[in-house]
Amino acid sequence: MERRELIQFIAFILLPGILFALLDGLTSGLFAGLAGAIMGFSYTYPALGLWAFLIYMPFAGTVTHTIANSNPLFHLVKDLFYIPALISILIHKRDYLKPFWQKIKPLYIPLITLVSIALVHFFWIGIIRESFNPTLGNQMLMGIVGLKTLLSYIPLMICAYYLIDGKEELSFFLRLHTVLILICCALGFIQYLLLTKGICPGSRPLSGESLYRASLQARCFIGGAVLYNPNAGLVRLPGTFVAPWQWGWFLISGLFFLFTTDVVNPQKRWKYISVFSTGLLIIMAVFSGQRIALALVPIIFMILQLLTTSKKKQLPLKWGAALVASAVIIQTVNRVEQRIDSLVDRWTVSPPLDFMRDQWQSVWSQQEGILGNGIGAATNAARKFAPTRLIETFHAKVLYEIGPLGLLAFLVVVSILVFLTYKAYRSLQNPSWQKIAVCFWIFILIVSYFPYYYPLDVDPVAVYYWFIAGLLLKLPEIETSSTSL
Repeated sequence: MERRELIQFIAFILLPGILFALLDGLTSGLFAGLAGAIMGFSYTYPALGLWAFLIYMPFAGTVTHTIANSNPLFHLVKDLFYIPALISILIHKRDYLKPFWQKIKPLYIPLITLVSIALVHFFWIGIIRESFNPTLGNQMLMGIVGLKTLLSYIPLMICAYYLIDGKEELSFFLRLHTVLILICCALGFIQYLLLTKGICPGSRPLSGESLYRASLQARCFIGGAVLYNPNAGLVRLPGTFVAPWQWGWFLISGLFFLFTTDVVNPQKRWKYISVFSTGLLIIMAVFSGQRIALALVPIIFMILQLLTTSKKKQLPLKWGAALVASAVIIQTVNRVEQRIDSLVDRWTVSPPLDFMRDQWQSVWSQQEGILGNGIGAATNAARKFAPTRLIETFHAKVLYEIGPLGLLAFLVVVSILVFLTYKAYRSLQNPSWQKIAVCFWIFILIVSYFPYYYPLDVDPVAVYYWFIAGLLLKLPEIETSSTSL
């Protein structure tokens, strides 16, 4: 960077910070300065900005609630890494992206349709409706949050295609996430120990509904809202994330990364790290109280084991992870029984099929015509700006917000994406590359149609889903340039 450019860059960072500090106080000034630095850095060095985005994302909840004292502005920090990097890639790497645009041609019309329907709901049902009825709250801001939630991470496919340029970047990507999972699970285990030892009181000193719901008042060490009420047998830990169910889906997503790392990395140390990380992930799936993780992690583990195990090469993952996990779990049999009983009780009181049916029936009974209730109308993150409805299944939520045409457009988009990524997987020749692809394709398939709760709405799945889709589309090109990892 030349001297003149360096001066301009420093001015770009300092001037907004000084201005905001004078107008709105030191905190806003510091955030504005930080935002300017991150955006300038990510635009100038998009690859480093995207790596920073992937590293920061699992810790964003901890930074927001521990370092930033729950300042809501810090929820935007990860996007300050991502969006300038995306803009820089689109401006400066147009020739490099030509093969990508060719590969996703079948997605053009469905994506344009989905975006158009979302914008119609934003302008017509959001802004215009607010002008006729101001008591509805700030529909424009609610719509902006809804648009961001539904659409903003789709361009991560472009970022993945650009960032994972060859086998070195792919190996680094897999190893990086193995280390991130290990660190996050280790921090989550410390959080669990602090609560069980009474160093963190958890929900015990609280009263009323806070005794039975995850709350920021009970937070401990890392992450956000905690529920720890051992007297009632209730445990819901957030790990490094804001909410417990995000942590549950981080554990589920992490299993796909760990399998790919163990399968394709020939170095023994990475196999051992992967084995240990998998064991710790299984432990946290039990101890964190996440019923969805407790139910899905063993099932996905067995599916991936069947799909990636070779007769010629016995993987240490299955036995190593089982031994690591068993060594800890056996020592706490009572707590394991509590988690399993909680899962069974929840299943008995509210069977998933009945729960999903009730969600769909409730939404469909209020559906009139082809339009929904407005983008963001059922998005939790928008509830500060306008009244929103809690809908706990993703596809029913999409139907409620943007109507049956919007839901159909979304399903067409993900279905074509499933097909395109499957084609990419089937085009691979090398067994190691195939094992990476099948692990990640199973993740794409599950998340695309998963009918229970809303993993695609927020981190980490909203990030991993679109990024991994772009990675899968790039794998055939990487294999062509390099036959082995």
